[in-house]
Amino acid sequence: MRFKKQKRHRKIVRFYKACFGFREPFKVLCDGTFVHHLLVNRITPASTALSNVLGANVKVFTTRCVLAELKSLGESYAESFEVARDLMIARCDHEKRHSAVSCIMEVVGDKNTEHFFVATQDADLRKNCQQVPGVPVVFGLRNALLLETPSVSQRQFVKFTEEDRSHMSELEFKMLEKIEKGMDEDENEPQNVETAMLSNVKGGGKGIEEKDKAQFKRKKPKGPNPLSCKKRKHAEAPHSGPTRVNDDSNSMTRSRSTKRKRSHKNKESASTST
Repeated sequence: MRFKKQKRHRKIVRFYKACFGFREPFKVLCDGTFVHHLLVNRITPASTALSNVLGANVKVFTTRCVLAELKSLGESYAESFEVARDLMIARCDHEKRHSAVSCIMEVVGDKNTEHFFVATQDADLRKNCQQVPGVPVVFGLRNALLLETPSVSQRQFVKFTEEDRSHMSELEFKMLEKIEKGMDEDENEPQNVETAMLSNVKGGGKGIEEKDKAQFKRKKPKGPNPLSCKKRKHAEAPHSGPTRVNDDSNSMTRSRSTKRKRSHKNKESASTST
């Protein structure tokens, strides 16, 4: 049950953030009945209880007229008066004391430009806030705090504003007419001197010739950057033994080509003697 309540509260808060521009930290405007309800049911501190309901940090406000009303109620509301006096004061500009309902409604105004959440236990104030677009209401039920769902009038207001945004305004329509008239006048005007000369040179206004058109060359794929490539290593043939290197190439060819010739004279003389 608690999870469902938190989910419903998050959905309501998203509605006011998306449609009316509410931003964190949220501002909560309390009256005397709400402060007294918190004390009787021991829902303290008020800032943490309200932040749990709204899912964000809050700033709690009240008005001077609410403080004066609590003070006039006597000793039974003395503790509530002391707690409310520590809250931040929202400016109401009332020289004489007004009722809490009328004071809060004047602070909220017709559009709730300050984006206040109104926290109250007064049934009349709750009904009045539901008639004003963009005024969410927080109320207490025993030891729990609840966020009231948006009223039908508030949802209709959001629907009408979205339809108005989709349509063109009178000012935009007049500007569009002026632009169309200017385009029609430009089409009826004669050509400039430069355009006329170009048309005569190019062949009577037939357009730009093919040779005058920009010719784009296709880029061919380039090879790799030689500086970024490794140098190739030449494979050396294996040597069986040490080789003798001569300075002159001619001497090498001669030594290989010349062979030792043996003389057969001694062999012939030995054979004859025997």
